Amino acid sequence: MTTVPSASVAPDQLAIDGNRLWKFLMDLAEIGAYDDQATGLVGINRQALTDGDREGRRLIILWMEEAGLEVSIDEMGNIFGRREGLEPCLDALMAGSHIDTVATAGAFDGCLGVLGALEVVRSLNDAGIQTRRPIVIAAWTEEEGVRFSTDMLGSAVAAGRLSLDYAYDLADEGGLRFGDELERIGFKGPRPVRLDSPHAYVECHIEQGPVLAQEGYAVGVVTGVQAISWQKVTLHGRAAHAGTTPIGLRIDAGLAAAQIIVEARRMVNSGEYGQLRATVGHIRASPGLPSVVPDLAEITVDLRNPDDTLMAKAEADLEEFFAALPETQPGLRVEARRVARTRAVSFSNEIQDVIDASADTHGFDTMRLTSGAGHDAQEMAAITPTAMIFVRGQYDGISYNPREYSTPEDCAAGISVLAKTMLELSA
Repeated sequence: MTTVPSASVAPDQLAIDGNRLWKFLMDLAEIGAYDDQATGLVGINRQALTDGDREGRRLIILWMEEAGLEVSIDEMGNIFGRREGLEPCLDALMAGSHIDTVATAGAFDGCLGVLGALEVVRSLNDAGIQTRRPIVIAAWTEEEGVRFSTDMLGSAVAAGRLSLDYAYDLADEGGLRFGDELERIGFKGPRPVRLDSPHAYVECHIEQGPVLAQEGYAVGVVTGVQAISWQKVTLHGRAAHAGTTPIGLRIDAGLAAAQIIVEARRMVNSGEYGQLRATVGHIRASPGLPSVVPDLAEITVDLRNPDDTLMAKAEADLEEFFAALPETQPGLRVEARRVARTRAVSFSNEIQDVIDASADTHGFDTMRLTSGAGHDAQEMAAITPTAMIFVRGQYDGISYNPREYSTPEDCAAGISVLAKTMLELSA
């Protein structure tokens, strides 16, 4: 194959095959597929380090190798596919995302970033283009955090925010340790997890929100990611008969959980905390019987805010609320544990400009927006210049739901912008 240095390549010489990209997205979506009763659609449940995740990982590795990439796996199970550059000694450009999902997922969250970067490599191969810098595609482990309660886990350890021992000791709801499960599925790799800083990192991702669709843009340029805080709150009360126990003598863990939920919404509505968002997405009561006052309730509280100072104030005020809850029910015991915390992150202005220029090359207008969701890119931003491309979602941008959808045309648009961006950054 005759190779052409990337610096001499005109934009129209690197063409993304949108049909091929779509086929690979749909093929991966078959792994972990299930019939979702709530929507009547096919959803995907491919949580981290499950058998489905193992099957998906094997398929990704096969596709990487078929594209000529040298594959390696690190101690966290992060998968890397390297395409050599004309100057192998140069720091590599890295692009990627994740393939693990929540329990009720669609086909695009994370997967578009991994398979889109792989499509860029295939297109480079098709065009006979050799970049000056090496290109590395990353498929990160446990980005979602739904199984082991810490999101962006693989990239956070790789970038140095979290330790390997901390990650290995995390356990899921069934008590299964991350380290043991990583070994069980055969993806505890030999490569040291701590990354040397790449030249840059870029990630393409479905927006998971309604902004691009509402404003009429197929592609967005992401300016950064807001701060995220997850807390697990366990409330210890006293089980009692629902009919015979007077209200004044109850220690009702379920009531305390409800009070926290209402307080979280009050904080959001108050305007005191800026653009705070608060969600209680997990609720469990014990013994879970209709005629018994619950003696235990477990909830999670998810706080998000683009302002670190206001996020810290919200966290502190919520902690004060937890501390005061026993005053409403003497004997109530409250245990609150923070399981994840990331600060607000701003992405590289220079790479944002490259993305803008790349979109303009393809005739796409763009808008700049902050991500409301967490991404591996925010971890990489700590060690290298980083930015993200958003692709428009349909149905009000719904995500974490089988209705999550982006059109083949919009996916191809986003990956075309990714391709031109990668070509520029690897030159």
